[in-house]
Amino acid sequence: MMPTFHSADRPTHRRVMVVGLLFCSLFVAISFWFRPQPENGKALVKADRLVRTAGEARKAN
Repeated sequence: MMPTFHSADRPTHRRVMVVGLLFCSLFVAISFWFRPQPENGKALVKADRLVRTAGEARKAN
């Protein structure tokens, strides 16, 4: 009878978890590395303005 994953020894289970975590981390790192960069900083300027004026009261006309 073949052993199932649940009856595997603890070092094998840890090894499988570490390899899975490494592959997941590698995928995330590659995804962030190769994503397209913004051509201009318009979104960054808008985000910066929103952060700087977050606590201020809005001016009425």
